[in-house]
Amino acid sequence: MIATIGFFDGVHLGHCHVINMIKKVAEGKGLKTCVITFDRHPRQVVQPEWCPEMLTTLEEKTQLLKATGIDRCEVLHFDRKLASLSARDFMLQILKERLRVTHLVTGYDNRFGHNRSEGFEDYVRYGKKIGIEVTRAEELTMGSTHVSSSSIRRMLKEGKIEEATMCLGHEYRITGTVVAGEHIGRTIGFPTANILPNDSSKLIPANGVYAVDVWSEPEGISRRRAMLNIGTRPTFDGKGITIEVHIPDFASDLYGKPLTISFISKIREERRFHSPEELVEQLNKDLENIIKQKLCNNEKDSL
Repeated sequence: MIATIGFFDGVHLGHCHVINMIKKVAEGKGLKTCVITFDRHPRQVVQPEWCPEMLTTLEEKTQLLKATGIDRCEVLHFDRKLASLSARDFMLQILKERLRVTHLVTGYDNRFGHNRSEGFEDYVRYGKKIGIEVTRAEELTMGSTHVSSSSIRRMLKEGKIEEATMCLGHEYRITGTVVAGEHIGRTIGFPTANILPNDSSKLIPANGVYAVDVWSEPEGISRRRAMLNIGTRPTFDGKGITIEVHIPDFASDLYGKPLTISFISKIREERRFHSPEELVEQLNKDLENIIKQKLCNNEKDSL
């Protein structure tokens, strides 16, 4: 079996580049393919005080990995015992003896083993002794941008949604539950659903107004274009950051129900308006912009 190993947060194009490499090698050698990942970020175990900002939940990650067409996705439970293994012991005990790996492909900068103190040359040397051929994938760049989970996190935190989508190879999503809010949107003609993310470790993009798609498979709600605001609602002296989505021409009760948000683009920064009337005027412009954007995209898709 040929395998690659990593945390694979986001399952972005850089990850897919490595996975495509193992699929190509596997085809030539008649091997099965396997992606090995972990049920939590290793840093959460070795630094418990660290607060992660993940691009994908474990469920999302495994779904994306399986969608790449690999034969097997192996999720290892990362704990103190696993963290204590040296790279050589990990290769021998986990890769060779447990998973029967004969060929390992690493990302260009991937490191594993206790304290991540060893590198590619060490893996090659250990592999020769225990019967695992080790090769390394080349770095993937898009223009001057190195495609990595950290670079995508930075893009999202800066509100650069289109750039993040290009590097991910798919839209960034957050799934949450609709919870009760202060009903301010309803009083100004823009009722919103307040979303509480199901996973508190999911990264929340920069404050601002976004064009998004929303849907709920469990509730049978098909994909619809909507307007979302992330921020503190400064016009109404709001406290704390909320995630509120306005779904045009939608009147069903969503309280307590799951909703998935897929980010399309950022429309503008969040800002304080002099009056609710001024805010409503801007929201109408934002919604018009979002609808026009969707129509333009539909026309491009039909060409």
